Amino acid sequence: MTPEQKKLLNIFILGFAFMFMFTAFQTCGNVAQTVISSLNNTDFHGSGYTSMAIIYGVFSASNLIAPSVVALIGTQLSMFFSGIFYSAYIAMFIQPFTWSFYTLSVLIGIAAAVLWTAQGVCLTVNSDDKSIGRNSGIFWALLQFSMLFGNLYIYIAWKGETTISERDRRTVFIALTVISLVGTVLLFLLRTPKPNVSPLNEEDDGNSDVLEGSASSQSNMTKAVDAFTKSLRLSITKEMLLLSVSMAYTGFELTFYSGVFGTCIGAINSFGADAKSLIGLSGIFVGLGEVLGGAVFGLLSKNSRFGRNPVFLLGLVVHFLAFYLIFLSVPNDTPVASRDGSYSRAFVDPSKALAVFCSFLLGLGDSCFNTQLLSILGTFAAVAFFYSNYLLLQWQLLIMVIFGFFGTISFFFVEWGVVSLDSQETRYGSI
Repeated sequence: MTPEQKKLLNIFILGFAFMFMFTAFQTCGNVAQTVISSLNNTDFHGSGYTSMAIIYGVFSASNLIAPSVVALIGTQLSMFFSGIFYSAYIAMFIQPFTWSFYTLSVLIGIAAAVLWTAQGVCLTVNSDDKSIGRNSGIFWALLQFSMLFGNLYIYIAWKGETTISERDRRTVFIALTVISLVGTVLLFLLRTPKPNVSPLNEEDDGNSDVLEGSASSQSNMTKAVDAFTKSLRLSITKEMLLLSVSMAYTGFELTFYSGVFGTCIGAINSFGADAKSLIGLSGIFVGLGEVLGGAVFGLLSKNSRFGRNPVFLLGLVVHFLAFYLIFLSVPNDTPVASRDGSYSRAFVDPSKALAVFCSFLLGLGDSCFNTQLLSILGTFAAVAFFYSNYLLLQWQLLIMVIFGFFGTISFFFVEWGVVSLDSQETRYGSI
């Protein structure tokens, strides 16, 4: 097997590992608030929205130290231990307690920052300028298949259920825990390529083992400090400050499609006994939109002579269409409805077909943004999960419309700056 084939194999292994891990975690996040609303245990006082707010808030703060952790213990071990924490969070729902729920929410926030930093390193060392677009598209498409399988099980298992019994809850979360652990173990199949430069240390001598974290001419502690200072410098650049508006929007819409919209569907009285199973079907169609967008935009947009802006704009149009349809057809009190369902009426009668179509649009639009925007979404997702406890649906949609519009404009300015710089280098030569 040639070195390039080994690198491509690593990308597929990485994609399948994340597919298993996030089949478990994204399904867990999609049904968490609905499961909690069905708990009969009066000693449990947790909120799925609050948990996600904690996760993404800690995730955001931990991104500053994550490069240092990866530099200290290596990429492979960083992803493995992070996967263990993901599995522990999911397993907590087998027998939930408030203290363990929120404690693991903090720990998984830290683990998420380390996991995605390590994933970025692994993707980088297994790619070059020619293959990075292809590899990113492969990884993204495999990752987004995670939206299909777990939610398909939810759709089948919860069909006709008006509340989630203790037996159903335990069965689902035992299965999800096992799936998460399978993905974590798959990470040990990764084999180390031989990069010329380590992404976490530009002064690497070329002999360092990035995936294993072996010693180089610098100590691991020096590497960790260097990675931390580089993270701080990057965070205050003009481009990152402009992109923060785009990041804000992607954080808000991440919250909406991964936690809020499924809860809204499950709370609609007129859907009757099918309401809970439709949460799973909604997740499936989000995943279909993500996979389609990842396959098309992730693989093709890099070679487009029009750049990234048309894809980003398409994502905004798709999402605005979804928001308008949701505004018309979903009752406003569904995000904060009691366990008995929503009580208000929408402008038009809710439709199961329209609900899953909106799910597809949410996933397709999200893939447009995330295949173009490699960013930190944690702070804004945390804020969105916090306000999801209190704001009616119409105000949540309005926030996303405002940030979506200005985030797209900000992205345009950054993209135009990159294109202008590339054209100058082509004309005058790179410095």
